[in-house]
Amino acid sequence: MASHPPPAAAVSAGRPPPSPTQAAACLTSQLKRPSASMCALTLAADEIAQYDRQIRLWGLAAQAKIQDASILLINMRALANEVAKNLVLAGVGSITLLDGALVAETDLAAQFLLSEPDNPVGQKRAEIAGDALRKLNPRVRVHVDAEAVTAKGPSYFAAFDVVIATDLDPDTFNIINTATRINGKSFYAAGTHGLYGFIFSDLIEHEYVIERDLGNVATELKQETPTRSVIRVQTRKDGARTIESVTKRELYSTWFLASDLAALPDEYTKSKRRLRGVTPALPCLRALWVFMQRKAGALPSNRDDLKLFTQIATQKHKALGLPSESLRPEFLRSFLQNLGGEFAPVAAILGGQLAQDVINVLGQTQQPIQNMVVFNGDTMEAPMYALHPDGVLGASQLSLGGGGTGLVPNGADATVDGPAAASGIPGLGAPVGLGV
Repeated sequence: MASHPPPAAAVSAGRPPPSPTQAAACLTSQLKRPSASMCALTLAADEIAQYDRQIRLWGLAAQAKIQDASILLINMRALANEVAKNLVLAGVGSITLLDGALVAETDLAAQFLLSEPDNPVGQKRAEIAGDALRKLNPRVRVHVDAEAVTAKGPSYFAAFDVVIATDLDPDTFNIINTATRINGKSFYAAGTHGLYGFIFSDLIEHEYVIERDLGNVATELKQETPTRSVIRVQTRKDGARTIESVTKRELYSTWFLASDLAALPDEYTKSKRRLRGVTPALPCLRALWVFMQRKAGALPSNRDDLKLFTQIATQKHKALGLPSESLRPEFLRSFLQNLGGEFAPVAAILGGQLAQDVINVLGQTQQPIQNMVVFNGDTMEAPMYALHPDGVLGASQLSLGGGGTGLVPNGADATVDGPAAASGIPGLGAPVGLGV
């Protein structure tokens, strides 16, 4: 977990960047590697000089993929500010900010992209953030769409490689994820509430390559976990070394299935010690998402709300098989007190981790998030849980209707507009309730 920007943020710090001649030499040496994509040839010498440090980490081929990527970032609050900063500094090809909100006084506390002009209150939040991002890295194309996400149809999301939705209600997350699934695009949902937060990823089916020195025993093609398989193994010589390139595939579930219906993986349910270590923020987040669905997106605010939330949280805690003593009244009190708040350090930590995972996914050189990260600011820990239902994973969940995949209600039409579209993205039907 990283709270700092990707290496591109340090381009101007420390030793000077390499000269164009040195950069060209770096390019030549990188292209000698069979794993380097020929798309790396599109990187100019000055680009290699600017992104020198991160190229040394993940290679020219990965950097070329990053610079060719189109990102959609929805809802520009503190968390999205951090994600955008890190992605722009890393040199993504383009980033579109989708946010129809105007700047409010409360936005100024933790959203650093709104520091200019002197009084941005009442102006379009996405436009102010976009101006600031262009100054961070003029090479990145920054686009602004000041409409609400609910005004967009499913085809809108087809233009992007990765869609990141932040600080939205669970129904909207579900609807956007449905659209990204229809279009075969990677999806992230994330949010923060004061000291607490989460990152969810649905990459549908994602392949990546791990390169390492060949060991005494060659890697076998096999199923490593319920979600991860080794699908290809290749070797090549690099001087006296033998390099093993292992291609792995990760399968994912939808937001609808993972956020509420999926149990903890077996390594937790079969170990009382590991169950005791599960953060209580997980059942509390699940309870919050159910509460928001019942209350049209509202947060708990009065005595009756607090009572209802506590009941749901207790039920979610029990459903996960967690020991009752790990959900303490003082944690419930702290969680409720933090709801709706933005805390800049937490946004920086989660935003850095989310952006780094997007970079890893684009470059296809690192194992990605699978599939839920939960941040607990009380302990400064962000454990990752693979939350999946029994049954099919990956692209097999794309079938709609009678298959009961959790994308839309069974039998609903996910391709035509209907009366329910007023409550979600046109063409995707009504939001799906999760229940308790």
